[in-house]
Amino acid sequence: MLSTKIDSGASSFSNKKTYPARGKRYSKAQKEEILEYAKADSVEAAASKFNVTGTSIYEWRRALRRRGGNDGFPGEEGKIEVEDPTLDRDRRVIGMWRQHPGYGPSQVRNMLKRGGFKVSVGTVRHVMEEDGYLPPTLKRKEHVGRYEAGRPRELYHLDFYHFYVHKQKQCVLFIEDDYSRFIAGWAMAPTEKADPVIESFDQSVQRYGRPDGVMTDRGSAFHSWKGLSRFEALLEDYEINYFLAKEAAVNGKVEALNASFQKECVEQNEFMDLTDAARGIGRWVEHYNHRRTHHGLGGLLVPADRFYGVADQTLKKIEQGLGADTAELTSPDNRGLDLFRVVSYGGRPQIWLMGEKIIG
Repeated sequence: MLSTKIDSGASSFSNKKTYPARGKRYSKAQKEEILEYAKADSVEAAASKFNVTGTSIYEWRRALRRRGGNDGFPGEEGKIEVEDPTLDRDRRVIGMWRQHPGYGPSQVRNMLKRGGFKVSVGTVRHVMEEDGYLPPTLKRKEHVGRYEAGRPRELYHLDFYHFYVHKQKQCVLFIEDDYSRFIAGWAMAPTEKADPVIESFDQSVQRYGRPDGVMTDRGSAFHSWKGLSRFEALLEDYEINYFLAKEAAVNGKVEALNASFQKECVEQNEFMDLTDAARGIGRWVEHYNHRRTHHGLGGLLVPADRFYGVADQTLKKIEQGLGADTAELTSPDNRGLDLFRVVSYGGRPQIWLMGEKIIG
């Protein structure tokens, strides 16, 4: 008796019409084949032959028109085309993505919202996937010892990133502010040496003022196992606290910066020579500081917003739909410069002028 019920149940399931698995993805070539068949016969016939819904075929037709393609379906001649309200949206999304190929859907959405155009992450992902975007396979890592400084220049991170320009190895040093993720200085050199570290750090102090603390790994350009290294001696002269990261996760913000630099600059450019590489890195640093939104800052702010203390004004402009131009907010005409500071170090008062200690 039991076997009869099982057989009848199996028979009833086998008679049911099958559909594609939910969330099935079709390649560009498959979509073109289905659309060609639907054009030659009908949408219903194509849906039946390829086991796809008619709704999907109609959506693919609309997407093709939005991208400026001619679907060639009969009955469309002489028809007055009405501007599709999603056409401008798709152009903006694809335009931003093509301008910055290293960005994912959420980064594209944040950049658009910062510019005054609101769209959901899901919509951006859908539009990008229609244009060939393939989501990367992510490896989730658990954050250990997460922390953040409370203000600009409280802590700087320093680290090197290695890459090649036509088989010539180069080391790029980044000096990153912990609180804002602002790149306060950078340098490119053939090897990890103390000279570019000292020179670029001195320039950052002259330009932005003295940080309270600095964190690095145990690289030979920063740290000496015997005695005091040249960089440590410089920090001692500036009376800056020095912290050594025992593991990479502790210095994780600058490690994340290196990963962004690789994805958005190194992998997207083929530099002709070292001069071209230096120019390209300089342009990327300028974009990173003043134009590129950062997930670690809430998704809509750029490092310069926090570093220059204009985050509140920027968010207010974005919420009003006005867009945010950080270059305008951070220009010398619109912000105060930290020219004069009075601090206490070890109980002793100090007076600093333009990053130089004059008393104490």
